[in-house]
Amino acid sequence: MKLGVLTLTGLLALASLAPAADPAPDGKTDQATLVQGNNEFAFDLYGQLRSGEGNLFFSPFSISAALGMTAAGARGSTAEEMAKTMHFTLPEPRLHTAMGALTKELGGEKTRGYQLNVANALWGQKGYAFLPEFLTLTKDTYGAGLQQVDFQRETEKARQTINGWVEEQTQNKIKELLKPGSIDDTSRLVLTNAIYFKSTWSTPFKREMTEKGDWKLTADNKVPDVPLMHQVLGGAHYYENNDLQLVELPYKGDALSMVVLLPKKVDGLGRLEQGLSAAKLQEWLQAEKAQSVAVTLPRFKVTAAAELTKTLAAMGMKQAFSASADFSGMAREEQLQISGVIHQAFVEVDEQGTEAAAATGVIAKGRSLISGQPEPIVFRADHPFVFLIRDKESKSFLFLGRLSNPTP
Repeated sequence: MKLGVLTLTGLLALASLAPAADPAPDGKTDQATLVQGNNEFAFDLYGQLRSGEGNLFFSPFSISAALGMTAAGARGSTAEEMAKTMHFTLPEPRLHTAMGALTKELGGEKTRGYQLNVANALWGQKGYAFLPEFLTLTKDTYGAGLQQVDFQRETEKARQTINGWVEEQTQNKIKELLKPGSIDDTSRLVLTNAIYFKSTWSTPFKREMTEKGDWKLTADNKVPDVPLMHQVLGGAHYYENNDLQLVELPYKGDALSMVVLLPKKVDGLGRLEQGLSAAKLQEWLQAEKAQSVAVTLPRFKVTAAAELTKTLAAMGMKQAFSASADFSGMAREEQLQISGVIHQAFVEVDEQGTEAAAATGVIAKGRSLISGQPEPIVFRADHPFVFLIRDKESKSFLFLGRLSNPTP
């Protein structure tokens, strides 16, 4: 059997590869199950990445989807490991159906006050014999039609074509997703997915209220002259306990929101991160109450990139990166294995709103205040915090990160 390369680039969650099961009894129930698993994976991955220094930002939804599409072609123990690591608990074809429906729901054309675009495409080697059932599934469920390129004779042109598509889909925020050398003449397939979000706040911050202040890296270490935005929200969704304050800032239309988790102690980020989980966050969100809150939030921009191969292997997805990988659900004339998982993300927050984008690449190579109201609660985010952007209806965590230092 010849050896080959499979390169996958993407940004949206797919499916578990369990044996075929009975038809879904309820599409919404399956979608809720999928979202729960994706959100659990989000905090599993955050737990692995938080040991690094500085700011952190990624799209767990993007990574889940890219690896989900990869999992659609996995078989045997390779599929089982991927499903366990990614928290894909639904059997085929219900997992793919749920992911496809969620993707369309999030990125579909509808009247709303924000922009959220999700796109998928497959880039395959000219003349390569991909399994028709794999191509049909990815096209019909994920809208990822096959585009033919020539990795063997025009590798650099193929790389630039794919990167150009990612840039276009993310409004030029994600550039050079595939670095030189990431694909070669043994590449056979690249699955791409891109996610882009832009919206104004439901209640924008007034620029004239923004003042420069100290950002407290630690109790004894400060960064001066950081732009700190201020506003008083009369009915903000708010929660607090002994260790943290949580405020949810809705975007226009109230379908999506940013959730900010602020440790009460300046040096409390590590303790907060250590106890984070999807279940704990959901518990806190359900305990929110409408409060008058004086919000202080820095203006900031974060760009981040990560190579996730070792991280995912450490989380349990080992076989997919080894010579024993089984991706026979994609093609049978060559044995394919994943050689890299690359992720890039961008977020910018200012007085008007938020812009965020991300892309994921899975590279697989073969073996070849208001009058009369109570005094507002003070929520002063002038020290490191965790934040995320979520779709409130589906409860999907689209972006997740931490701000350690808002200065470039």
